[in-house]
Amino acid sequence: MLVPVFNEERYIQRSLAAIRRQTYKGELEFLLVDGRSSDATRAILERLAHEDPRIRILDNPQRSVSSGLNVALKHARGRWVVRMDAHTVYPEDYIALGVERLRAGGTHWVSGPPLPEGHGRVSRAVALALSTPLGRGGSRKWGREGERDDPELELDSGVFGGVWKRSTLLEYGGWDERWLRNSDSEMAARFLERGERLICLPAMAAKYVPRDSVVGLWQQYVGYGRYRARTSRSHPSSMRRSHLLPPAALLSATLAIAGQKKLRAIARIGTGVHVAGLLLTGVRALPDAQKPADAALVPVVLGTMHAAFGYGAIADVAEHGLPLAALARACGLAQLSASVAAEPDPVFAPSLT
Repeated sequence: MLVPVFNEERYIQRSLAAIRRQTYKGELEFLLVDGRSSDATRAILERLAHEDPRIRILDNPQRSVSSGLNVALKHARGRWVVRMDAHTVYPEDYIALGVERLRAGGTHWVSGPPLPEGHGRVSRAVALALSTPLGRGGSRKWGREGERDDPELELDSGVFGGVWKRSTLLEYGGWDERWLRNSDSEMAARFLERGERLICLPAMAAKYVPRDSVVGLWQQYVGYGRYRARTSRSHPSSMRRSHLLPPAALLSATLAIAGQKKLRAIARIGTGVHVAGLLLTGVRALPDAQKPADAALVPVVLGTMHAAFGYGAIADVAEHGLPLAALARACGLAQLSASVAAEPDPVFAPSLT
């Protein structure tokens, strides 16, 4: 198991307890790759490694998730590889189900959906937001409670971890370390371009803890927007039309305030529709909320997610240019997209090689 960690003292013991309970009938090794944490994470890991010889602690000097995964992949010794997060609790049969599905054939990538579970006021509001269409953004990867027995589904580049053969990941070159965020999606795009099927099993659903501060949520989604735009530039087929909505909403809000008179009037209509959608989503979340205040925060966190993603995407476009091939493809202009698409760069994975 490949587990990159950085300052995870709040969740690492809970997550590792679930990881160590895996029922897979075979030898396991847990590769915990520390990005030089400044809290008690390393001390907790060392104590747990002393208790359980299956735990190996590795150093991640580059400190990114993608570099940490490559460090772990380089040191992995098993036939199967599982990518796990330190702030997620996985079901006990996660590995067993993933390996069983890989052995059945027809896919080289099996994953489960994340089930958002908030542990604080903002975190609970984010979990509610991620159960709504405006929070999911068209992605099929998100799960809901009670879906364990549902049939498997195929994903696009929106993925959450996974289980693979180690040889498959090495063949694909590992994770590209230029992607500080969205590296799973970038790798998924490479799989899809070669005709792979990405399978998601609802029975492998894992409980994921969202950010518990608006500032942290903003930083997270700025990164998502920036690197999703970068993924679209390198892999045009990875863009969904829903990826265009957050930057469009942010531009509309900006024009509603600072645009020319005629543009302001049009932009205010668009912004009004967006705000109304956020408020309505908060109202609809009320029956599922642990506390009414959590539902009241849903429009705030959704607005933060949309604005941050839009800002990150626009910032990347300003720095690197429009993903023209992806935009053409999203508009249904496949021939134009193919004519302007650039050859993607080779995978950059120095921590692996």
